[in-house]
Amino acid sequence: MHRILVGLMLVILVIPFIGRSQVDIGNLEELDYAYPKKYEIGGITISGVKFLDNNVLSTLSGLTVGDIISVPGEEIANAIRNLWKQGLFENVIISATGVQGELIFLNIDLKERPRMSTFSFGGIKKAEADNVRDEIKIATGDVVTDNMLIRTTNTIKNYFIKKGYLDTEVKITQTEDSIRKNHVRLQFDIDKKQKVKISHININGNDHFDDAKVRQFLKETKEKGSLTPFNDLEMLVFNLVKNSVTFRFTDMIEYTRGYINNNFRLRIFKSSKYLKDKYEEDLENLIVKYNAQGYRDAKLIADSVYRNPDNTVGIDINLYEGERYYFRNITWVGNTKYPDAFLSRVLKIKKGDIYNWELLNSNLTFSQSEDDVTSLYMNDGYLFFQANPVEVLVENDSIDLEIRIYEGKQAIINKVTVKGNDRTHDHVVIRELKTLPGDLFSRSDIIRTTRELAQLRYFNPETIVPNVQPNPAEGTVDIEYQVEETSSDQIELSGGWGYSRVIGTLGVSFNNFSLNNVLKLKEWRPVPTGDGQKLSVRLQTYGKGYFSYSASFTEPWLGGKKPNSFSVSYYHSLYSNTVAKDSPSYWSFAIDGVSLGLGKRLTWPDDYFQLMLGANFQAYSLKNYTSLFSFGSGTGNYNNVSFNITLARNSIDQPIYPRNGSLVSVSLDITPPYSSFSNRDFTELTDNEKYKWIEYHKWGLQTAYFTPIAKDLVLMGRAKFGFLGYLNPDIGVTPFERYYLGGDGLSGANNLDGREIIGMRGYANESLTPEYSSSSNTGGTIYGKYTLELRYPLSLNPNATIFVATFLEAGNAWQKFDAFNPFAVYKTAGLGVRVFLPMFGILGLDWGYGFDNVPGLPDANRGQFHFSINQSID
Repeated sequence: MHRILVGLMLVILVIPFIGRSQVDIGNLEELDYAYPKKYEIGGITISGVKFLDNNVLSTLSGLTVGDIISVPGEEIANAIRNLWKQGLFENVIISATGVQGELIFLNIDLKERPRMSTFSFGGIKKAEADNVRDEIKIATGDVVTDNMLIRTTNTIKNYFIKKGYLDTEVKITQTEDSIRKNHVRLQFDIDKKQKVKISHININGNDHFDDAKVRQFLKETKEKGSLTPFNDLEMLVFNLVKNSVTFRFTDMIEYTRGYINNNFRLRIFKSSKYLKDKYEEDLENLIVKYNAQGYRDAKLIADSVYRNPDNTVGIDINLYEGERYYFRNITWVGNTKYPDAFLSRVLKIKKGDIYNWELLNSNLTFSQSEDDVTSLYMNDGYLFFQANPVEVLVENDSIDLEIRIYEGKQAIINKVTVKGNDRTHDHVVIRELKTLPGDLFSRSDIIRTTRELAQLRYFNPETIVPNVQPNPAEGTVDIEYQVEETSSDQIELSGGWGYSRVIGTLGVSFNNFSLNNVLKLKEWRPVPTGDGQKLSVRLQTYGKGYFSYSASFTEPWLGGKKPNSFSVSYYHSLYSNTVAKDSPSYWSFAIDGVSLGLGKRLTWPDDYFQLMLGANFQAYSLKNYTSLFSFGSGTGNYNNVSFNITLARNSIDQPIYPRNGSLVSVSLDITPPYSSFSNRDFTELTDNEKYKWIEYHKWGLQTAYFTPIAKDLVLMGRAKFGFLGYLNPDIGVTPFERYYLGGDGLSGANNLDGREIIGMRGYANESLTPEYSSSSNTGGTIYGKYTLELRYPLSLNPNATIFVATFLEAGNAWQKFDAFNPFAVYKTAGLGVRVFLPMFGILGLDWGYGFDNVPGLPDANRGQFHFSINQSID
């Protein structure tokens, strides 16, 4: 019996390794399977390996010279297990090569698995191969095991199954690498087969909604499109005639609807491929939709998906709808902060409304607009607030609710920290925080802080995460904001068109500059950063004939204690014909300008408002120059001293791809009324004298509104208006500072006279300017522009944000205010794409189709492509 037990134990130990490993104790007479004996390991040798270290393998086995082991015994079996689980070998054999008294000598014979040198794909497109490569996660040097091959095959199949290719097959070919020993090349030949589409979806048990309505509830699961108007046409005619004779008009409508649903299925925006994951989500969403319509007891009884002979699938869904319910009495329990009537107004659910549990929870706990009961409490410090709705009575089709409230104590903010700001200094982030230690907790302040951090443009707005850590025992809360730095500096390298030449522009903007660290050499990486200041330098030229440069600096927190901004800029431009200055044919136009600005964040009417004041000075110097203006002798000096005041409200959630919020801005530029202090008769003066000190008042109004339609699909509406007026009717409207409408909005050298270039897609550059021609550049004194744009992001990666848009646009410019008509506009529509690259800003490419002919310019409208930089066209 003892011999039998020992033999069984040995078999049990060895079975897991049959076909892949072996214990061979040789033919030595001293060894007996029935009577295991203790031996000391006298030596261990490794055979069969060429590319692995013997000492490491011996260590991995767990066997060491000097160990006392039983032969046969568990130690040998464990050694095989240890080596086998490394996944490096196809076979493991441990044998005894000799016995000398109490010493035993072992040999570990291994057969190495090959490693992968390269892998490639066949049967699929390059883009698909790139996506699959990211999914399978294998790399050069990986050991080629059965598990790796099976896992990779399943990953490839699952990838294409999610795309609707349910019958995908994968064949793997291993080829020995002739260059690298013990390495193989893997070839994955993929046959996707055809996409499996849904032929029909049968709905059973739906009495309150027809089949077409229920199918609409299935957001991603759709039937194949079909257009079969002649199917059952004779039955349609027969039933319509029969029901009309008997005045059964309701039956006529229902039968017609069924005929249309069965024979006119257009599939344009949604595909009909079968995706299992999406189908399961749709089944859950189906019941949610029923619940939202008051069918509280609706449930899915059964569903089945089956293959058809034509390689499509059919779906049968059996439903139980139940009865429709309505809200009746809603009572509040436990509320001391706010009265019942006030909470009921915030809840926005009245007696007799359709019973909608999803709406109840949204209005009770979380609404996108923050107009909910929980936000009401949490914005006043009640972090530990809870509201639990309980059905207390269900009677016929009505339900009474009792909302049980636990208000708790107001929570005080204890610690506020920010993590992830590796380049931006702490004080730059801290000054934007709306949640400060010692303040009452407020959920709206956390949302606002997230928005302010996104507006800095130093962090990825998609990954700003507030981590709220409550401490109920102490009545406090810690808040940690996790941010991810992203590049905010920009390089502008572009080409524009002006004066029949290509104008090159090179600019650089350091948007997180640090003036305090300029003298610290170790901070130059490549420039000192982290203090939130902005430094910009720009150079523009097309050669010797035109040269322009500018520099600007902005400090957003002047003094460091309040959000009062200060900005200063200088610019110089020279346009000439490049001949010698003392030549009679020499002509030139130069401009020098300085601007100063102060800005202040307001707290009333709310803290989204900003007030900005500015002072600007431009000196124009003309010599023998007449091509730009239709006034004067071509030689003279003109001065423009203006003061600007702008009131703006900006509540958009982030600057690059806004989803919510609005932007409203009203501005006024005005010059001193020099002529009012002069006794001269301006009707008798020359243009050079009349415009020496430029007079005007200039008004601007801009509005933009962003609202999400579905998830990241955003609708943007925008309107812009501008008006240029005069201070003295004897002088009239200045020829400077005018409006030029149409095209890509890139100014080039054309803005030498202070003109404002307004882009409008679908029309040539400046073509919508009144009286515009090759010989007349007067410009408009008033303009209006309206835009409606539907946007969708392709990538929200902060290093390459991409979104596409379709737009409707209308606008016009007028010479005089009396001619202004906001409805007499040129119309256009088209498509566009925007790409935000941190180093270059926002680049755009649009195609617009102008519907209206422009008098005198036959080629100014119809299809037009436009390239834009940093929203020049917007």
